[in-house]
Amino acid sequence: MEQMLFIFTSLFTMINPLAAVPLYISLTQNFSHKTRRKVILTSCGTAFIAMVIFALVGEALFRFFGINVNALRVVGGVLFFIMGFEMLRGRTVPKKLDDESDDAYGKDIAITPLGIPMICGPGAITMVILFMQEAKSTEHTLAVVGAIFLVCLSAAIIFAIGEGLLKLMGKIGASVMMRLMGLIMMLIAVEFFFAGISYYVQMVLDKVS
Repeated sequence: MEQMLFIFTSLFTMINPLAAVPLYISLTQNFSHKTRRKVILTSCGTAFIAMVIFALVGEALFRFFGINVNALRVVGGVLFFIMGFEMLRGRTVPKKLDDESDDAYGKDIAITPLGIPMICGPGAITMVILFMQEAKSTEHTLAVVGAIFLVCLSAAIIFAIGEGLLKLMGKIGASVMMRLMGLIMMLIAVEFFFAGISYYVQMVLDKVS
């Protein structure tokens, strides 16, 4: 229980579901209550499955393909920047097609960008892999999976509470929030990108020296 609480606290702080609420609000402002509930369940379910998979086989997968964790930060930074730029222009990411239903579009945004990379991002993936490396027993492994579940459940609850904020803000407020969130995401993207790229720059400098 102590291990699960520690992992949960660390993961929750890393993911910070509260920061994803403005994005959730801006993307679902025109949805019905039922559709928003589906978006919440799909996004948090996607994040849970992705984090569990990376926790169990992420290290072996990275080793097999020769991928460094810092590559995730670089890719995450690029994705966040693109999404942030589109949101700053008042456009949703991914874009809704003219003949696309709210349910179909809701599934798209629930998986990307809400589930991945907002909840299950590079930081969360790195953290669950490191926690699983330290798991020396079945109980510790279950504690990691349990903590991931609790974090995703917490994110779902926070998103649901965010619906009340959506009602208070209205469409204009949600539109303003989308643009502000876009700017914030671009700033996060720059931090992610340079945190990842600095590793490769250092590698090159070490080889040169």
